[in-house]
Amino acid sequence: MNKNTFVTISSIQTKKLGSLLAKELRGSEIVCLSGDLGAGKTTFTQGLLKGLGVKGPYTSPTFNIIKVYNPKAGSYKLKAIYHIDAYRINSKDILDLGFKDFAGKPTFIVIIEWAERIKKLIPTTALWIKFEWINDKERKITLGKK
Repeated sequence: MNKNTFVTISSIQTKKLGSLLAKELRGSEIVCLSGDLGAGKTTFTQGLLKGLGVKGPYTSPTFNIIKVYNPKAGSYKLKAIYHIDAYRINSKDILDLGFKDFAGKPTFIVIIEWAERIKKLIPTTALWIKFEWINDKERKITLGKK
């Protein structure tokens, strides 16, 4: 495995990995999560949101499509964190919801689950994180560019 590949065996480890990534984010990032159903995208996002100073609870925006979170005052220069679930939508839908108004802007971070469904909208600078089941207990999480 390369240095950008991790194996987790529990939701606690998957959340911790998300929390560690949060320390590296400064604003304008688009974090694209793709991969197997149930492999940890939402769990990883929960850790990422906690690491960014967002107060829970954190739930997947499956039926809302977009959830907007505000980080703790003073913890970041961020105004908001957008969490998108693209499982049930297409590129036109996400554009209609104002994607270009916040994606890639310096005071926002965007986290997109099922990002492969709207990949034509995603800039080349986005961070892609792929989730894969190894077996019924282990998942492989790979960070990289698309």
